[in-house]
Amino acid sequence: MTGEPHSVVEARQRADNARARLFATFDELLGAIKHMQQRLEPAHLARDAWEAAKSKGADVAEEAVDAVAKRPVAATGVVAAIALFLAREPLLNLAGKLVKGKAKPAKSKAAKTSKPRKPTPRKDQTETVA
Repeated sequence: MTGEPHSVVEARQRADNARARLFATFDELLGAIKHMQQRLEPAHLARDAWEAAKSKGADVAEEAVDAVAKRPVAATGVVAAIALFLAREPLLNLAGKLVKGKAKPAKSKAAKTSKPRKPTPRKDQTETVA
Protein backbone atom coordinates (compact mmCIF):
# COMPACT_ATOMS: atom_id res chain seq x y z
CA MET A 1 0.00 0.00 0.00
CA THR A 2 0.94 3.62 -0.18
CA GLY A 3 1.29 4.08 3.51
CA GLU A 4 -2.19 5.43 4.21
CA PRO A 5 -4.07 3.86 7.06
CA HIS A 6 -6.69 1.32 6.17
CA SER A 7 -9.54 3.51 7.48
CA VAL A 8 -8.57 6.42 5.19
CA VAL A 9 -8.76 4.17 2.10
CA GLU A 10 -12.18 2.93 3.17
CA ALA A 11 -13.30 6.50 3.82
CA ARG A 12 -12.23 7.56 0.32
CA GLN A 13 -14.05 4.60 -1.23
CA ARG A 14 -17.18 5.44 0.72
CA ALA A 15 -16.89 9.07 -0.35
CA ASP A 16 -16.45 8.04 -4.00
CA ASN A 17 -19.49 5.74 -3.75
CA ALA A 18 -21.55 8.48 -2.13
CA ARG A 19 -20.47 10.96 -4.83
CA ALA A 20 -21.45 8.45 -7.55
CA ARG A 21 -24.87 7.92 -5.91
CA LEU A 22 -25.33 11.69 -5.62
CA PHE A 23 -24.59 12.22 -9.31
CA ALA A 24 -26.88 9.32 -10.28
CA THR A 25 -29.67 10.82 -8.17
CA PHE A 26 -29.03 14.22 -9.73
CA ASP A 27 -29.20 12.68 -13.24
CA GLU A 28 -32.49 10.94 -12.35
CA LEU A 29 -33.87 14.23 -11.05
CA LEU A 30 -32.89 16.05 -14.25
CA GLY A 31 -34.49 13.28 -16.31
CA ALA A 32 -37.72 13.59 -14.32
CA ILE A 33 -37.72 17.38 -14.79
CA LYS A 34 -37.22 17.02 -18.56
CA HIS A 35 -40.03 14.48 -18.70
CA MET A 36 -42.35 16.88 -16.83
CA GLN A 37 -41.41 19.71 -19.19
CA GLN A 38 -42.34 17.56 -22.18
CA ARG A 39 -45.66 16.55 -20.60
CA LEU A 40 -46.53 20.18 -19.88
CA GLU A 41 -45.82 21.50 -23.40
CA PRO A 42 -48.93 23.07 -24.96
CA ALA A 43 -48.78 20.75 -27.98
CA HIS A 44 -48.64 17.69 -25.75
CA LEU A 45 -51.47 18.96 -23.54
CA ALA A 46 -53.60 19.73 -26.61
CA ARG A 47 -52.92 16.27 -28.06
CA ASP A 48 -53.91 14.63 -24.77
CA ALA A 49 -57.09 16.71 -24.57
CA TRP A 50 -57.98 15.83 -28.18
CA GLU A 51 -57.46 12.12 -27.55
CA ALA A 52 -59.58 12.28 -24.40
CA ALA A 53 -62.37 14.13 -26.24
CA LYS A 54 -62.32 11.62 -29.10
CA SER A 55 -62.49 8.73 -26.68
CA LYS A 56 -65.35 10.31 -24.72
CA GLY A 57 -67.21 11.16 -27.93
CA ALA A 58 -66.91 7.59 -29.15
CA ASP A 59 -68.22 6.32 -25.81
CA VAL A 60 -71.19 8.69 -25.90
CA ALA A 61 -72.01 7.71 -29.49
CA GLU A 62 -71.85 4.03 -28.62
CA GLU A 63 -74.15 4.55 -25.64
CA ALA A 64 -76.58 6.52 -27.83
CA VAL A 65 -76.69 3.73 -30.40
CA ASP A 66 -77.34 1.19 -27.66
CA ALA A 67 -80.13 3.35 -26.19
CA VAL A 68 -81.81 3.77 -29.58
CA ALA A 69 -81.57 0.05 -30.23
CA LYS A 70 -83.25 -0.67 -26.88
CA ARG A 71 -86.05 1.92 -27.27
CA PRO A 72 -86.58 2.93 -30.90
CA VAL A 73 -90.06 4.41 -30.32
CA ALA A 74 -88.87 6.66 -27.51
CA ALA A 75 -85.86 7.77 -29.57
CA THR A 76 -88.12 8.62 -32.49
CA GLY A 77 -90.34 10.67 -30.18
CA VAL A 78 -87.37 12.61 -28.85
CA VAL A 79 -86.11 13.36 -32.37
CA ALA A 80 -89.61 14.46 -33.43
CA ALA A 81 -89.90 16.74 -30.38
CA ILE A 82 -86.55 18.35 -31.16
CA ALA A 83 -87.56 18.85 -34.81
CA LEU A 84 -90.86 20.44 -33.78
CA PHE A 85 -89.07 22.71 -31.34
CA LEU A 86 -86.60 23.87 -33.98
CA ALA A 87 -89.34 24.45 -36.58
CA ARG A 88 -91.88 25.96 -34.19
CA GLU A 89 -92.10 29.41 -35.77
CA PRO A 90 -92.83 28.28 -39.35
CA LEU A 91 -95.30 25.73 -38.01
CA LEU A 92 -97.10 28.36 -35.92
CA ASN A 93 -97.32 30.66 -38.96
CA LEU A 94 -98.78 27.85 -41.03
CA ALA A 95 -101.29 26.98 -38.31
CA GLY A 96 -102.34 30.64 -38.07
CA LYS A 97 -102.97 30.79 -41.80
CA LEU A 98 -105.00 27.59 -41.68
CA VAL A 99 -107.15 28.90 -38.82
CA LYS A 100 -107.82 32.27 -40.47
CA GLY A 101 -108.77 30.64 -43.72
CA LYS A 102 -107.19 30.89 -47.09
CA ALA A 103 -104.28 33.29 -47.11
CA LYS A 104 -104.69 36.45 -49.18
CA PRO A 105 -102.30 36.68 -52.12
CA ALA A 106 -99.65 39.28 -51.65
CA LYS A 107 -99.81 42.35 -53.88
CA SER A 108 -96.83 43.16 -56.00
CA LYS A 109 -94.78 46.28 -55.29
CA ALA A 110 -95.52 47.64 -58.75
CA ALA A 111 -99.26 47.61 -58.07
CA LYS A 112 -98.82 49.45 -54.77
CA THR A 113 -96.57 52.25 -56.03
CA SER A 114 -97.95 52.99 -59.49
CA LYS A 115 -100.58 55.69 -60.04
CA PRO A 116 -103.80 54.86 -61.87
CA ARG A 117 -103.71 55.75 -65.55
CA LYS A 118 -105.95 58.39 -67.06
CA PRO A 119 -107.91 57.13 -70.02
CA THR A 120 -106.61 58.47 -73.30
CA PRO A 121 -109.23 60.14 -75.53
CA ARG A 122 -110.02 58.48 -78.85
CA LYS A 123 -109.63 60.27 -82.11
CA ASP A 124 -113.36 59.93 -82.91
CA GLN A 125 -114.46 61.83 -79.84
CA THR A 126 -112.13 64.77 -80.36
CA GLU A 127 -113.18 65.39 -83.95
CA THR A 128 -116.93 65.57 -83.29
CA VAL A 129 -116.74 68.51 -80.89
CA ALA A 130 -116.27 71.10 -83.65
